[in-house]
Amino acid sequence: MWELISFAQGRTRKYCLETLASGPKTPSSLVKISGKHLSHISRALRELTEKGLIECLTPDLPKNRIYGITNKGKEVLKKLKEME
Repeated sequence: MWELISFAQGRTRKYCLETLASGPKTPSSLVKISGKHLSHISRALRELTEKGLIECLTPDLPKNRIYGITNKGKEVLKKLKEME
């Protein structure tokens, strides 16, 4: 678990987890909210998905995919907030 917590501390990855905790979102909406580059958000979403912290809720769509946080992601986010 500590390895995942350390991984999720990255600024963009943590931002994605925190934002998705309030409900599912598209990469475009994460960009609009944060002002970060789409490439940074896309990379963070891919990495978080690979670690099982978030999931793509619409994997069959080629565009405008929707992502949501998993229970594992919620646990990691809770631990991150406890450490602050």
